[in-house]
Amino acid sequence: MAEIVVASGKGGVGKSTVLSSLAIFFREKNNAIVDGDAEAPNLHLLFDVEWSEEREYRGKSIAVIDYNKCNLCGKCAETCEYRAIKLKNNEIKILDYLCEGCLACAVICPERAISIKKDVYSGKIKIGKTEFGPFISPELEPGQSNSGKLVTEEKNIARSWKEKGIKNILVDSAAGIGCQVIASMGGSNYAILIAEPTKSSFSDMLRAYELAYHFRAKPFIIINKHDLNPDFDLIEKFSKEEDVEIIGKIPYDKNIPVSMAKRKPIFMYDPNSPSTRAMKDFFPTISSIFD
Repeated sequence: MAEIVVASGKGGVGKSTVLSSLAIFFREKNNAIVDGDAEAPNLHLLFDVEWSEEREYRGKSIAVIDYNKCNLCGKCAETCEYRAIKLKNNEIKILDYLCEGCLACAVICPERAISIKKDVYSGKIKIGKTEFGPFISPELEPGQSNSGKLVTEEKNIARSWKEKGIKNILVDSAAGIGCQVIASMGGSNYAILIAEPTKSSFSDMLRAYELAYHFRAKPFIIINKHDLNPDFDLIEKFSKEEDVEIIGKIPYDKNIPVSMAKRKPIFMYDPNSPSTRAMKDFFPTISSIFD
């Protein structure tokens, strides 16, 4: 079962555009589509998803105080690195949205008045279907943590569909290299890294590349909006030095933001747009990575 993650290390460089196009171009490959951005999921906006199921996600642990034992010494508040415990007006309060359930307060409490409550509700996973395959989207509650665990749970659901005939998992990674991106990369076979021809985008792509290298996901590079800065050659130099294949280049296409506003992938909105034609030209070169 091939797991293909689209990442960049930076937001707004075209991950969702490429991922949605992959899902459409390789629709006959029996793919599951996973939105790997638990904090700001938006991939579903490009697909006409028919939602069928919601599953509660309980991945958070929080501290709980037994006020019958608490002597208001305040040691827990002094110890908490997350400032989740407040002592004010002779009252101790735990701010659930800041608590990481790290156990430090429970260990330091001389009265053993603090315990850790596990499996607290912190979000949900939505499951649906599109004409290009089943779709999984996360929804983390505001202020909640463990976004990486939520993405891992999404991928585990997709992996369980192997018995139903799903052969590949396409993951649209979040921006950056945080927990949810690490979860997206973990277990993946291939990483398609999107970069724009700028120093900032190239620098962020390098971080995503290092993450892919750590998880042994074979990397490929796509340069988006390559024609806006044709003299920028750092990506090509890196490709040659590290033996990472640049599988394609996508030109700037004013139709892409319009297609997003229309809530349609560019492949469907305008099959003859410059970006669509470019992807149709180079997508066949990576067809072998699909199972």
